[in-house]
Amino acid sequence: MQSVPFLSLAIWIPILFGVAVLRLGSDRHPQRARWLSLVGAVVGLLLTLPLISGFDNHAAGMQFVEFREWLPEFGVAWRLGIDGISMWLVVLTAFTTLVIVIASWESITVRVAQYFGAFLILSGLMVGTFAATDGMLFFVFFEATLIPLYLLIGTWGNARRTYAAVKFFFFSLAGSLLMLVSMLYLYSQSHTFDMSVWHGLALGFIPQILVFIGFFAAFAVKVPMWPFHTWLPDVHLEAPTGATVMLAMLKLGGYGFLRFTLPITPDAAHFFAPAIITLSLVAVVYSSLLALAQTDMTKLLAYSTVAHMGLVTLGLFLFNQIGTEGAIVQMISYGFVSGAMLLSIGVLFDRTRTRTISAYGGVVNVMPRYATFMMLFCMANLGLPGTSGFVGEFMVIMGAIRVNFWVGAIAATTVILSAAYTLWMYKRVIFGAVANKGVAKLADIGRRETLIFASLAVFVLAIGLYPKPMTDAIEVSAANLVTQAGRSKQTVDDAAPADAVRAGTDVRASHSPT
Repeated sequence: MQSVPFLSLAIWIPILFGVAVLRLGSDRHPQRARWLSLVGAVVGLLLTLPLISGFDNHAAGMQFVEFREWLPEFGVAWRLGIDGISMWLVVLTAFTTLVIVIASWESITVRVAQYFGAFLILSGLMVGTFAATDGMLFFVFFEATLIPLYLLIGTWGNARRTYAAVKFFFFSLAGSLLMLVSMLYLYSQSHTFDMSVWHGLALGFIPQILVFIGFFAAFAVKVPMWPFHTWLPDVHLEAPTGATVMLAMLKLGGYGFLRFTLPITPDAAHFFAPAIITLSLVAVVYSSLLALAQTDMTKLLAYSTVAHMGLVTLGLFLFNQIGTEGAIVQMISYGFVSGAMLLSIGVLFDRTRTRTISAYGGVVNVMPRYATFMMLFCMANLGLPGTSGFVGEFMVIMGAIRVNFWVGAIAATTVILSAAYTLWMYKRVIFGAVANKGVAKLADIGRRETLIFASLAVFVLAIGLYPKPMTDAIEVSAANLVTQAGRSKQTVDDAAPADAVRAGTDVRASHSPT
């Protein structure tokens, strides 16, 4: 089965369907564009199913490996492969695309072909980013995703869409240029862009610091980490629902940390770990408090995302297996949860054109099916046991307690704070008497919307009640990553001060698993 290029097909089929939608669809024939996009999204998802069925949970290396010469004189090749981490992110990408196509079926009425075509092309580029094992190929896919996202935000967004699109683009571009510098340095040391070779490079402490900073600049923006998160609330407010769902469900920043900074620059990662752990805890507490103060549902969810992604970066820099696995599970499961929450808010916005919390009240009286699904997704957002939101959070908190009890205690405040702002929002919007005539006229979700919410609910409950299939696939890859991140590759040069080296070693020792 691995002789079939499933990864290449999963990349190019959505892109080709996207081009076909752009070529054959038009505003005069919007249904043609919609149905062609649906077929492309379904085929893209079906191509990921053999990746799940044929995946070997006991193998630590890359599987479904593909190699083609591209620019051999520069050490650049079409290198693809997935492990237990990237497999689930590829599946999540394909599933997200199908959800967005169905969810946008009626809400997008202008430039329909361009909208759906951009999403299909974006889907293929995202799969390529998660599947690339060549540094330059990763960079090409990583940067190319900015183009359709910029167009989606700037074309189909709200009143300040241009501002939000430009801010998102330049925040991402600035970080990516520093990442490119780091990649070029690694190429100068290895004469290849093969990421497996980069993982084995023995870099001095100072070079590791500089390379780490370059990668950190790119991935911290994409997570987004506090205080590099300021673009996210603007994008959530101004972008169309589909674009916000794609951004929420696909975790390029966390994946970049896993694939680059931890295995390539382990000494620098340990050196900066206390600072990153501190920023992560600030994100958990401060962003949750900001969420409590919001009057707009989408902006509340934007700060909620920053808080929950704080747990991801915290877990990654604990350097123990349960914390790393928890961070990966949190990335994937919160993708489903945040996507479901954004789609729930989008349902109300499509009907009323407002996301202001005070504009609602008593929605359960006119939309009982909607209120039921919304309650499930809210429970997952606050980490209720039995939902996917609980699994990753619990693992990260346990990993943090193994390193330092107080770090774990502060991280655990997310359970209280997320419950506070999530339940506050749900109560104000859903419960009580019907607030106004606008709410009284709301129609409950139909079959299409019920299908979307039901499919998301299945994943939220499946991961929460029985996470073993996911954690089994992740376990070996996470253990391999922790081993790489815990092994010093330092070849100290004369330029590295002895006290700096000792500091990096001390940090590594203090964060070893107990």
